[in-house]
Amino acid sequence: MTRSWDWATGEGLLGLDNPEEWDAAFERGERSLGTAAIGLAFNCSLEDASPRLVRATQLPDTDQRGFAFTAVGTAARLNGALTPELYEVLRAAGPGRRSIAVNAVDDTLTFVPFRDLPPWLKRWAVYATVRDKLEGWWLRGEDAARRVWQAVRRG
Repeated sequence: MTRSWDWATGEGLLGLDNPEEWDAAFERGERSLGTAAIGLAFNCSLEDASPRLVRATQLPDTDQRGFAFTAVGTAARLNGALTPELYEVLRAAGPGRRSIAVNAVDDTLTFVPFRDLPPWLKRWAVYATVRDKLEGWWLRGEDAARRVWQAVRRG
Protein backbone atom coordinates (compact mmCIF):
# COMPACT_ATOMS: atom_id res chain seq x y z
CA MET A 1 0.00 0.00 0.00
CA THR A 2 1.45 3.33 -1.02
CA ARG A 3 1.03 6.07 1.53
CA SER A 4 1.58 9.77 1.34
CA TRP A 5 4.03 10.94 3.97
CA ASP A 6 4.21 14.55 5.09
CA TRP A 7 7.96 15.11 5.03
CA ALA A 8 7.63 18.82 5.84
CA THR A 9 5.89 18.30 9.18
CA GLY A 10 6.89 14.70 9.94
CA GLU A 11 3.22 13.70 10.16
CA GLY A 12 2.79 9.94 9.85
CA LEU A 13 6.48 9.18 9.43
CA LEU A 14 6.65 7.01 12.55
CA GLY A 15 4.65 4.54 10.48
CA LEU A 16 7.17 4.46 7.63
CA ASP A 17 7.74 0.84 6.66
CA ASN A 18 9.38 1.21 3.27
CA PRO A 19 13.18 1.62 3.21
CA GLU A 20 13.09 2.57 -0.46
CA GLU A 21 10.75 5.46 0.35
CA TRP A 22 13.29 6.68 2.94
CA ASP A 23 16.05 6.41 0.32
CA ALA A 24 14.03 8.44 -2.17
CA ALA A 25 13.30 11.11 0.46
CA PHE A 26 16.99 11.24 1.34
CA GLU A 27 17.87 11.79 -2.32
CA ARG A 28 15.27 14.57 -2.55
CA GLY A 29 16.75 16.21 0.57
CA GLU A 30 13.51 16.00 2.53
CA ARG A 31 13.15 17.19 6.11
CA SER A 32 12.18 14.84 8.93
CA LEU A 33 14.48 12.02 7.83
CA GLY A 34 15.46 11.38 11.45
CA THR A 35 11.80 11.06 12.39
CA ALA A 36 11.28 8.65 9.52
CA ALA A 37 14.31 6.66 10.70
CA ILE A 38 12.42 5.96 13.93
CA GLY A 39 9.58 4.62 11.79
CA LEU A 40 12.01 2.33 9.99
CA ALA A 41 13.36 1.08 13.33
CA PHE A 42 9.80 0.26 14.43
CA ASN A 43 8.56 -1.26 11.19
CA CYS A 44 11.47 -2.84 9.31
CA SER A 45 14.02 -5.54 9.94
CA LEU A 46 17.28 -4.44 11.52
CA GLU A 47 19.14 -5.36 8.34
CA ASP A 48 16.88 -3.17 6.19
CA ALA A 49 16.83 -0.24 8.62
CA SER A 50 20.52 -0.22 9.58
CA PRO A 51 22.06 1.48 6.51
CA ARG A 52 19.39 4.18 6.64
CA LEU A 53 19.91 4.73 10.36
CA VAL A 54 23.64 5.11 9.77
CA ARG A 55 22.98 7.77 7.10
CA ALA A 56 20.41 9.50 9.31
CA THR A 57 22.95 9.87 12.14
CA GLN A 58 25.03 11.98 9.75
CA LEU A 59 22.25 14.45 8.89
CA PRO A 60 23.25 18.13 9.17
CA ASP A 61 20.18 19.12 11.21
CA THR A 62 20.92 18.51 14.90
CA ASP A 63 17.31 17.72 15.81
CA GLN A 64 16.93 15.18 13.02
CA ARG A 65 20.32 13.67 13.91
CA GLY A 66 19.06 13.34 17.50
CA PHE A 67 15.97 11.52 16.23
CA ALA A 68 18.24 9.23 14.24
CA PHE A 69 20.08 8.27 17.42
CA THR A 70 16.68 7.68 19.04
CA ALA A 71 16.03 5.29 16.16
CA VAL A 72 19.28 3.46 16.91
CA GLY A 73 18.21 3.06 20.54
CA THR A 74 14.79 1.88 19.38
CA ALA A 75 16.43 -0.71 17.14
CA ALA A 76 18.45 -1.98 20.10
CA ARG A 77 15.28 -2.19 22.22
CA LEU A 78 13.26 -4.05 19.62
CA ASN A 79 15.95 -6.38 18.30
CA GLY A 80 18.20 -6.96 21.29
CA ALA A 81 21.09 -6.34 18.91
CA LEU A 82 22.64 -3.83 16.54
CA THR A 83 24.62 -4.23 13.35
CA PRO A 84 28.39 -3.65 13.37
CA GLU A 85 27.80 -0.42 11.44
CA LEU A 86 25.44 0.91 14.11
CA TYR A 87 27.91 0.02 16.86
CA GLU A 88 30.52 1.98 14.93
CA VAL A 89 28.18 4.99 14.69
CA LEU A 90 27.72 4.89 18.47
CA ARG A 91 31.45 4.61 18.98
CA ALA A 92 32.15 7.55 16.68
CA ALA A 93 29.56 9.72 18.45
CA GLY A 94 31.01 8.80 21.83
CA PRO A 95 29.21 7.22 24.74
CA GLY A 96 29.70 10.03 27.28
CA ARG A 97 27.03 12.05 29.05
CA ARG A 98 27.36 14.97 26.64
CA SER A 99 27.14 12.84 23.52
CA ILE A 100 24.19 13.06 21.16
CA ALA A 101 24.21 9.24 21.35
CA VAL A 102 23.98 8.95 25.15
CA ASN A 103 20.41 7.62 25.18
CA ALA A 104 21.08 5.22 22.31
CA VAL A 105 24.11 3.89 24.17
CA ASP A 106 22.04 3.51 27.35
CA ASP A 107 19.30 1.66 25.44
CA THR A 108 21.91 -0.59 23.86
CA LEU A 109 23.46 -1.40 27.24
CA THR A 110 20.00 -2.13 28.64
CA PHE A 111 18.55 -4.27 25.85
CA VAL A 112 21.52 -5.98 24.18
CA PRO A 113 23.01 -8.85 26.17
CA PHE A 114 26.43 -7.95 27.59
CA ARG A 115 28.05 -10.96 25.89
CA ASP A 116 26.93 -9.61 22.49
CA LEU A 117 28.40 -6.12 22.91
CA PRO A 118 31.60 -5.15 21.11
CA PRO A 119 34.66 -4.94 23.41
CA TRP A 120 34.76 -1.11 23.47
CA LEU A 121 31.15 -0.97 24.67
CA LYS A 122 31.77 -3.62 27.32
CA ARG A 123 34.65 -1.49 28.65
CA TRP A 124 32.41 1.58 28.62
CA ALA A 125 29.67 -0.31 30.51
CA VAL A 126 32.12 -1.32 33.24
CA TYR A 127 33.57 2.20 33.44
CA ALA A 128 30.11 3.82 33.62
CA THR A 129 28.94 1.39 36.29
CA VAL A 130 31.98 2.05 38.48
CA ARG A 131 31.75 5.81 37.89
CA ASP A 132 28.05 5.88 38.78
CA LYS A 133 28.62 3.83 41.93
CA LEU A 134 31.47 6.09 43.10
CA GLU A 135 29.44 9.18 42.31
CA GLY A 136 26.54 7.80 44.35
CA TRP A 137 28.78 7.10 47.31
CA TRP A 138 30.27 10.59 47.03
CA LEU A 139 26.85 12.24 46.98
CA ARG A 140 25.61 10.20 49.95
CA GLY A 141 28.77 11.12 51.89
CA GLU A 142 28.36 14.78 50.98
CA ASP A 143 24.74 14.69 52.14
CA ALA A 144 25.69 13.02 55.43
CA ALA A 145 28.43 15.61 56.04
CA ARG A 146 25.97 18.44 55.35
CA ARG A 147 23.46 16.97 57.82
CA VAL A 148 26.18 16.57 60.48
CA TRP A 149 27.32 20.16 59.92
CA GLN A 150 23.74 21.43 60.22
CA ALA A 151 23.25 19.48 63.46
CA VAL A 152 26.50 20.86 64.91
CA ARG A 153 25.50 24.43 64.00
CA ARG A 154 22.08 24.00 65.65
CA GLY A 155 23.48 22.31 68.77
